[in-house]
Amino acid sequence: MQLLPSLMCVCVFLLPIQRVTFKYDGSTIVPGEQGAEYQDFIQECTDDVRLFAFVRFTTGDAMSKRSKFALITWIGENVSGLQRAKTGTDKTLVKEVVQNFAKEFVISDRKELEEDFIKSELKKAGGANYDAQTE
Repeated sequence: MQLLPSLMCVCVFLLPIQRVTFKYDGSTIVPGEQGAEYQDFIQECTDDVRLFAFVRFTTGDAMSKRSKFALITWIGENVSGLQRAKTGTDKTLVKEVVQNFAKEFVISDRKELEEDFIKSELKKAGGANYDAQTE
């Protein structure tokens, strides 16, 4: 599958690439943009597109930092009902390639794309919070 090279760029920690998107070219899912800035990904999420993103976030507490991966499915507000439904079934194809992630998100509201929201959800999914002593 041609999605693998883009996916590997996110997983190699020595590279500055922190995210890769997979978009539709007609009915085919193809590699989209990749880059180091999460804000650039947010700009791709317009009301008329649907796409998938594999994103690396750095999380952790004062004692340790670690990378957590998120699989984000973006479905814009103006995407038709039929395309919305097809996105759900197409996601299984993406998951054949993107297999290791801490949390999966299906988002249609731009507020839920905020980096702090995603990181807080990843932190919750990570289990024990040893930074709680400082709260």
